[in-house]
Amino acid sequence: MQRFNRAEAIDRQFVTTVAQYAAPVPEPIDPRMPVRADCALTGTDLVELLESQIVSRHLDLIARKLRAEEKSYYTIGSSGHEGNAVLGRLTRHTDPAFLHYRSGAFMAERARKLPDQDVIRDTVLSQVASADDPISGGRHKVWGSKALWVLPQTSTIASHLPKSVGAALAISRAKRLRIPLPIPEDSIVVCTFGDASTNHAVAQTAFNAACYAFYSGQAIPILFVCEDNGIGISVHTTPGWVQHNYSRRARLKYIAGNGLDVVDAFRTASEAIEHCRLHRAPVFLHLQTVRLLGHAGTDFELEYHTMAEIEAAEAMDPVLATARTAIECGVLRPGEIAARYEAVRLSVAAAAENALKRPKLTSASQIIAPLAPYHADAVSAEASRAPERERRVQFFGGEAQLPEQSPPRHLAVQINRALTDLMIKYDDMLIFGEDVAHKGGVYYVTKGLLKQFGPARVFNTLLDETTILGIAQGFGSMGMLPVPELQYLAYFHNAEDQIRGEACSLQYFSTDQYRNPMVVRIASFGYQKGFGGHFHNDNSVAALRDIPGLIVAAPSRGDDAAGMLRTALALAKADGRVVAYLEPIALYMTRDLYEPDDGLWQTAYPSADWFVPLGQPRVYDEAATDLTIISYANGVPLSLRAARTMLNEDRIRARVVDLRWLNPLNHEAIAAHGSACGRVLVVDECRRTGGVAEGVFTSLVENCDPVPRMARVTGLDTYTPLGPAARLVLPSESQIVESARLLCRR
Repeated sequence: MQRFNRAEAIDRQFVTTVAQYAAPVPEPIDPRMPVRADCALTGTDLVELLESQIVSRHLDLIARKLRAEEKSYYTIGSSGHEGNAVLGRLTRHTDPAFLHYRSGAFMAERARKLPDQDVIRDTVLSQVASADDPISGGRHKVWGSKALWVLPQTSTIASHLPKSVGAALAISRAKRLRIPLPIPEDSIVVCTFGDASTNHAVAQTAFNAACYAFYSGQAIPILFVCEDNGIGISVHTTPGWVQHNYSRRARLKYIAGNGLDVVDAFRTASEAIEHCRLHRAPVFLHLQTVRLLGHAGTDFELEYHTMAEIEAAEAMDPVLATARTAIECGVLRPGEIAARYEAVRLSVAAAAENALKRPKLTSASQIIAPLAPYHADAVSAEASRAPERERRVQFFGGEAQLPEQSPPRHLAVQINRALTDLMIKYDDMLIFGEDVAHKGGVYYVTKGLLKQFGPARVFNTLLDETTILGIAQGFGSMGMLPVPELQYLAYFHNAEDQIRGEACSLQYFSTDQYRNPMVVRIASFGYQKGFGGHFHNDNSVAALRDIPGLIVAAPSRGDDAAGMLRTALALAKADGRVVAYLEPIALYMTRDLYEPDDGLWQTAYPSADWFVPLGQPRVYDEAATDLTIISYANGVPLSLRAARTMLNEDRIRARVVDLRWLNPLNHEAIAAHGSACGRVLVVDECRRTGGVAEGVFTSLVENCDPVPRMARVTGLDTYTPLGPAARLVLPSESQIVESARLLCRR
């Protein structure tokens, strides 16, 4: 079956219909007056909304044309959704917007609010992947603008909804904490999406979190906008489902509007925005739209729609409907509309011609530049900046109670002290998660912080990791320093796309114009004497190390934990980075290293200006030249005990290298210590497939000449069983000794 060009069809339909308009044309009206008695929409509003809709339409048309010529790379258009122009007009340019990909008219209309905004130029630059694209720098076609407070999304199925809820919560919490916001205090958050997206689990999470927060007495000024075109690619939404599902939801104001009628859309959007801003409450604005041009340029719509169905949809073209309204209200005459339509066509064509001459991304370094910014000097200065001494004395209860004056303590205590120090240092730092407040966390690591810093800064959340990480992103984008806690590493996988697809991509897709800094504390790893089975002993970090730009920290002892936590917060503060801070559960309360009651795994609390630079390992017995053991977290005390056994029984002297930072790996240090001994044993408590050892081996092979002899002791490729059987699938001290002896003999 031959493909057909419906873009040309709807273009031709608009031109022909306007030119042949047959009804009587009324006398012109005062453009300052409302066009209908039941709506505040004026003639000026109507004219400018039509212009924005026309701009959006021609941007869709040029995208299809450029794609046919293999000059453009993105054709998901806004045709049929141009009613969202009213949202661009009625909201402020300082109302943060997380937008659906069919938001061209919204962008065109919001751009009117500031001078020097050229939405045509910017959009076409994005379509052709030019490095001059002002938001993503040619990395993706996204709707976004720093000046207009449109935070870029890539593939907005529903994953942007939780962070939009977080941003709305942040607005009210910042006011409560007297933390200055980058936007006015009475701002609202706008979040748009399609009807199919409402069924996504991530969307349900966001709606639930917003309603729960408002039910609990919290202000949450978020405007959810469902642009309902009745279909998701080729899957139809059952008629009436969205209204049935959301019109009766507790604590969610439901307002329905016709996105195909600009007057009705303006009226209902005005009501929704006013309610949201005045009551600081979540609102669900349900706009009926229509999808024209199929899902995207590669979508052959005749495979699931008849030609009659396609033409019926085109007959509901909202741009044509707005043109008719403008004529019938006496705002514009047919010839004026036709002239404006063709003028925009010429402007878009000229912008496209110019955009094709603009530079493209030409190197890998240029592409990844905004992905993981790291300014070592700035981070070091921030990490070494101690909190004010007077405040420390006050919070810790006197000079004698300062933690550095205390005897050595175990890991959990030192993390708690470091969190206290950092909360003193950063007034905009927030700690939240499941059970972190009154209980102090499952392992009591946050014990006492609620009493010291209050419920506005230390608080419990819903038992939902997607909500937790969504809130963190929203807080970060509003200028705060969130430190969310996830109870177990296994639970991270419930919500990992909030980090992979959202948090770590924001700097990349906004060329570092937007940031959502955070440090995610996660109770991690195994060796808990079989307690809890898999979910309490997850030993896989592959999904974390695979996320572009994510920093992964894994301390093994108390002083390192404090120093690394300071660095993690500095990375977030100075460079906007996202850090996963993995705390080994089995070492939280560990006090001894070699013998019962030796207390050798307790450490003194480091001075408030000491920190561990990103990537720097800790090395034990660096003078040893027989063997290098490289490990992290639980593997470090295991390796130290094995090293003592080998020294006493085999006269094999091993240096033990605690990586401390699992991503990015310090390849220079790995190569130096590997080459120094010529034999390397990697002790990796994670699984054999996808574990840290694979990265260390690759680093040794690529950076050492000659390549040292290598072996590894790893966890098995299995889930961790319950009870003592857990010891059979995790590395043991005896396995380390046996492997080291074999490696040294070989």
